[in-house]
Amino acid sequence: MFQVDAKHPTPIYHQLDRSIRFAIATGKLGIGDKLPTVRQLAVDLRINANTVAKVYTELERNGVVETRRGVGTFVTARPNEAANRHERERHLRELVDHFVAQSHERGFSLDDVIEHLEKRRR
Repeated sequence: MFQVDAKHPTPIYHQLDRSIRFAIATGKLGIGDKLPTVRQLAVDLRINANTVAKVYTELERNGVVETRRGVGTFVTARPNEAANRHERERHLRELVDHFVAQSHERGFSLDDVIEHLEKRRR
């Protein structure tokens, strides 16, 4: 499921991180799915187990996976969902404020904007 290329100039660590995130983003791995053990993935990909462990640790730090001691490592969220919710809320608020201000400058009311967004949603 995961691929790395030792001949590629991108470091193995980044390739594996990207490969795992891609598998999650495309639905090949879903929330709750178990990842291979560090040793097993290292053997399968013929890479150092420390590299796999480092990637798993970083993914866990970012909230993408969760390691349960003695059980395994599991997908907990999609990468974009794993971002700090407060930070995401702040960014969304800034985007909406900018959008509403721009719409108002062009002569659209908030009701016009909401109506149009609801139509697009369908």
